[in-house]
Amino acid sequence: MTPRPRPDDTPKKTSAKKTSVKRTSTKKPAPEVKKPAELPTAGRTADETPADERTADERAVGVRDPAGTVPAGPVPAGSGGPAGATHPAGVGVGPADRQRLLDGTHHDPHGVLGAHPVPDGVAFRAFRPYALGVTVVTDELRAELRDDGDGFFSGLLPLRAVPDAYRLLVAYEGTVLETEDAYRFLPALGELDLHLIGEGRHEELWRALGAEPMEHQGVAGTRFTVWAPNARGVRLAGGFNFWDGAGHPMRSLGSSGVWELFVPAIGEGELYKFDIARPDGSRTLRADPMARRTEAPPATSSVVHASHHEWHDTEWMARRADRPVHEAPFSVYEVHLPSWRPGLTYRQLADQLPAYVRDLGFTHVELMPVAEHPFGGSWGYQVTGFYAPTARLGTPDDFKYLVDALHRAGVGVLMDWVPAHFPRDEWALAEFDGRPLYEHADPLRADHPDWGTLEFDYGRREVRNFLVANATYWCEEFHIDGLRVDAVASMLYLDYSREPGQWVPNEHGGRENLDAVAFLQEMNATVYRRNPGVVTVAEESTAWDGVTRATHHIGPGGFGGLGFGLKWNMGWMHDSLDYVSHDPVHRKYHHDEMTFSMVYAYSENYVLPISHDEVVHGKRSLVSKMPGDWWQQRANLRAYLAFMWAHPGKQLLFMGQEFAQGAEWSEAHGPDWWLLDPAYGAEPDHRGVRDLVRDLNTRYRDEPALWERDTDPSGFAWITGDSADDNVFAFLRHAADGTPLLAVSHFSPAVRHGYRLGVPEDIPAWHEILNTDTARYGGGDITNPDPVKPESTPWHGRAASIRLTLPPLATVWLRPA
Repeated sequence: MTPRPRPDDTPKKTSAKKTSVKRTSTKKPAPEVKKPAELPTAGRTADETPADERTADERAVGVRDPAGTVPAGPVPAGSGGPAGATHPAGVGVGPADRQRLLDGTHHDPHGVLGAHPVPDGVAFRAFRPYALGVTVVTDELRAELRDDGDGFFSGLLPLRAVPDAYRLLVAYEGTVLETEDAYRFLPALGELDLHLIGEGRHEELWRALGAEPMEHQGVAGTRFTVWAPNARGVRLAGGFNFWDGAGHPMRSLGSSGVWELFVPAIGEGELYKFDIARPDGSRTLRADPMARRTEAPPATSSVVHASHHEWHDTEWMARRADRPVHEAPFSVYEVHLPSWRPGLTYRQLADQLPAYVRDLGFTHVELMPVAEHPFGGSWGYQVTGFYAPTARLGTPDDFKYLVDALHRAGVGVLMDWVPAHFPRDEWALAEFDGRPLYEHADPLRADHPDWGTLEFDYGRREVRNFLVANATYWCEEFHIDGLRVDAVASMLYLDYSREPGQWVPNEHGGRENLDAVAFLQEMNATVYRRNPGVVTVAEESTAWDGVTRATHHIGPGGFGGLGFGLKWNMGWMHDSLDYVSHDPVHRKYHHDEMTFSMVYAYSENYVLPISHDEVVHGKRSLVSKMPGDWWQQRANLRAYLAFMWAHPGKQLLFMGQEFAQGAEWSEAHGPDWWLLDPAYGAEPDHRGVRDLVRDLNTRYRDEPALWERDTDPSGFAWITGDSADDNVFAFLRHAADGTPLLAVSHFSPAVRHGYRLGVPEDIPAWHEILNTDTARYGGGDITNPDPVKPESTPWHGRAASIRLTLPPLATVWLRPA
């Protein structure tokens, strides 16, 4: 069950830093505001006071007041008063505005509240529920406003212009707050921002919407902005107003659908939500869709945040675009951060994870979703805070510290990104302003049939902007090196997991979701344009044409490519795991499951994924999928991993599989690290597999043949792909300069002596550089220690051949000696 927020009417404490609001002790009386009869005149009237002794405000008002007090509020309407200190009819808030402010449905509170020029001076109006009194204070003047009831206060000061600055003294029972008036400020969001938001083209949307600590008109505070075009009104609620947003109504900025309020003295650490009046008259309290920091679940408030992290990865960022990812080594360690080492924070992980990954030789880590999510059992794939790293492990700056540490260790960082859907939590995005907003208005298009979630409306430009900007946000603000986009297939097809009658064809009568196609193309184009060296990776499980083709290249189906850099090869994963799960005696009947991937290996730019999805929910861990006894299971696993590392495509391996964990992964306890404890009797078995993974990555990096031509058919050639009876697969990989590497996988438990393989005749000798049966990996140590020289015996269609000893259930790699 997804956690729900605390009741809207329940005040809670805030973790906010101290603001600049001055609070007097409750033991002291409230500041005394002088009444008209108490005003001293020093024996002279205003006209008798020399002009050069008066302040500018005094010359405007026409009253000399050494104490600096001008009465305004206490004078009844029409009763007159000293020197224009009156409260004529019309100065207070009118009935219609009054009711809309009380209901929280006013679109322009700044047009009513604050200071406004009127024919006889300047009218001051304040809406301060629960206040006992409000006094306006400038450098020279002090004026008590009249209490108009229901929290409204007003008064007329006979000034010629609105003061550039003034403050309010707000008296409550036992205390007085001195604060700036939030309703004296101009909008803190520019016209260009609003124009770009309206066009759906604001590529740095996070700088325009959300909570932004800033200095505005010379005053420190926070600008709050939210897109809620269907709202009748929006108010700001938080720890600073005891979760009662009545006194903080926001203004609507024209037709943009954006609501804005600059609140002085509110700073980093303050908790907040938006109190939204829906079109049906009900209210809802919502977390900020653009919040850059959140409370730790199950709490759901947004948190005002400003980053103070200083990056130290300049060298990494400068060179990450030097080599295209398709022509570079790319082996990925997939990690679920909360359970990799349960209980560690981002900063504590930074002390352990980079060193571990670097030691094993992986080029990158891929982090399962780190964006905020309410239910830990979703592993992060049901996101409510798209712009906030989960607070479970620390602050956004703490997460930056982890990324920084990985970069300084020479490890790239990918993260899972989930633009396919979002959960229905009533405090988050679902019907955010009372109507479908982020989700599609058509329930058939909005409801995700598999996960009970909602699909985004990719045809709405503001929603598309929200997601495109989010992709660039992670790359630019957190220096993420790549985005693995989850569940792409569910986005691309209108009939995904839907029966006939549950979906409507597109305008051409097809099943393709044209809006989603356009969104993915825009996202990829924007990310690649703004962030050189970043790669996007699609988890796409169908045969959609052109997932990794450029967006401007039209394919046979009439679509441009989606523009991804890489695609998960789900077909290879399913086929190869099915093959190795069979007993060796039956594998000859499934031989084509290991060779079929080469039929389409160059149709896209592929990653070979052994991910978390393959070791949960009854699928068993990787080693447990293998047949036979414990020795055979480990031997099969080692042979399979070396086959995977030699196969065209990049590699991805989920945590725990690198040391042959026998149990399925669980987010509740993470990998079984105790298997590597030297005190455990079978520790050498697990350490041996991990040593192999380390050596696979080392050899992989050292052999350009394994990665330089990953996307070029000239980089691969079969030696034998049809030796089904022998359970043997042998092929060549070629570097850009033509240097070959020979990979031979033998998935039979027998030892084959003198096994003949055809080879290029121009290689004088071959040297074994990796053998998964080596004793240090836990194997039987059946190897080919000496250089192997070709013979002039034709074999496998080649003029020369070599004879090898093939260990049981093993893969060997050889290169020119």
